[in-house]
Order: sequence, then C-alpha cells, then structure tokens
Amino acid sequence: MVSIPVTVLVSSDKTIPLLGFGTAEYPFGASSETMKDSFLHAIKLGYRHFDSAALYQSEHPLGEAISDAIQLGLVKSRDELFITSKLWCSDAHHDRVLPALHKTLKNLQLDYLDLYLIHFPVSVKPGEYELPVKKKDLVPFDINSVWEAMEECHKLGLTKSIGVSNFSCKKLETLLATAKISPAVNQVEMNPLWQQKKLRDFCEKKGIHITAYSPLGAKGTLWGKNLVLDCKVLKEIADAKGKTIAQVCLRWAFEQGVSVLVKSFNKERMKENLDIFEWKLSQDDLQKINQLPQRKGFPGLEFISNEGPYKSPEELWDEEIDLS
Repeated sequence: MVSIPVTVLVSSDKTIPLLGFGTAEYPFGASSETMKDSFLHAIKLGYRHFDSAALYQSEHPLGEAISDAIQLGLVKSRDELFITSKLWCSDAHHDRVLPALHKTLKNLQLDYLDLYLIHFPVSVKPGEYELPVKKKDLVPFDINSVWEAMEECHKLGLTKSIGVSNFSCKKLETLLATAKISPAVNQVEMNPLWQQKKLRDFCEKKGIHITAYSPLGAKGTLWGKNLVLDCKVLKEIADAKGKTIAQVCLRWAFEQGVSVLVKSFNKERMKENLDIFEWKLSQDDLQKINQLPQRKGFPGLEFISNEGPYKSPEELWDEEIDLS
C-alpha cells in the first residue's frame, strides 16, 4: 500500500493528503454501486483523501464505502480519511449553507467533514442540483454572507476546515476583506496547460493551499478535451522517463506544492496514478513544461448570461479567457 505525503493547511492547522481521489462521474449519479466498489478499492491501494460534492451525487456511495472500509478493517477509523464535499450553487445563500452541510453529512453517514468548499462563486435560485444550471435561475452571489455561514459550520465542528473552489484572486480579496476565518483551500483547474501561476502566487502569500482538479485536462467530462493527454512535449518527457503522460502531469502538480485530485475507476490506472512519489522531473523537463502555451479547459459558460450577475467569462474568472 502506498503512503501518500501530506501538507499542513495554514488556516486550520490540519493536514491534507497531497494526492486525492475525485468522485465526479458523468452523468452524475449514474453508477453508485460501481462507485462504491471503486472507492473501496482506492482505500485498499492507499488513497485517503476523497473529493465529493452535493452536485456529483457521490456522497451516498462514498459514505457506504467508508462504512464498509471500517468494518473490513481497511482503516481503523474514519479519522484516517480526509473527506471533502462542496456546497452547490442552489444552496449558496446564507440560510441554506448549514442545512446543506447537514444533508451532506447525512448522505456520507459522517459526523464531520475534513473540508467543506463553496463549489463556485455563483448562486442560483434554491432547488436543483444540476450542471448546466438554468440561466434564468442565476442570482447575485453574496460572497460575504455565504462565507459567514461557512464560518458558522466550522465553529459548530461540522467541518475541520472551510474553503472555496474556482475563486479568482479578486474574489478571494473580496472574501478576505471581511472573513474571520481565511479559506484553507482554493480548489481550481490546474494542469501543465493551465498552470495558474498568478493565482498560486497570490494564494501562497495569503496562506491558502491550492488543490488542483482536472490535472489531466478532464477528458470524458462535459467540457474536457484531450489537449493535455495529446501534448507532444508531455509525451516526450513521459517516454524518456518510462512513465505515462498522466504520471508526468500528476508529478508536475505535486512538485508545485499543491494537492492534486485524480479520478479514474480503472483499477490499473488507479494504481499507476499513485506512482508519482519515488521519482522527479528534471530542471529541463520543468523548463519545457513552463513554456507550454496556456489554455483554460473549463470556461464556465453555464454561468454567463446577459441577465445574470456575470455577463462574460472575464467577469466570472477576472481574467481573459480564450474561447477559440
């Protein structure tokens, strides 16, 4: 079994494993039995950090897998695991945060989360858990009152750490201006073709840990492309190292000091994705990766509307986004 390194979250003084197992499977909620078996297998291999969300409909099968893992003796107790979930946009309203977390904990059969994140800096009218959201349901996101409710969840002991996902430097600055507790984590898209250097520098200065999602470019999702896995430079580095392109991408992220989420229910790849700790990328490799042209994978067009709070991708992400 592989032992995964951890790092300390500055805001909460808790540790987070630097490799986590993603649980989003498209279409959401389609194969909960397969999911449960995959999560159990992941625990057997050594994964301890599991990333869920209300949107993914993966909380139920993850909760069952955790319960089974304890009964089977794969882990001694729930405390050996690091469980993340996320507040969906339809619950991103001050009075809906605590009930949403209670529901998540019930789904997971847990007393507490290790990390609870605001999934997007977006609110929609209460009701549906869906992506794409209905554009007519988009409403202004009150960042300060939603974060206040997240802080309350932390004070109640229902989550050990709180954080955000898909937040820009500008939106983090707005949040930090009134926050009593700083976000422990900002979970964002990050891979060799979208390296997020500016955001990483900002978060490092503020003591906010970055978790990278879509480290392989999110092939097989609603929006993912093959650009990362088809990248010639990454293929050359992988071939020279006797590794896969996926392993090179994961090792690169690990070497940037971020935690990284992988999602594969293929048993061979689940094992391969753990083989990133006993070797290094050379300075030459890192320089080649640094020079790769940058292109964001997830444009978030679902959240853009002339009648909504964000009228362009630039307003959502606070930077220029290439949509070509």
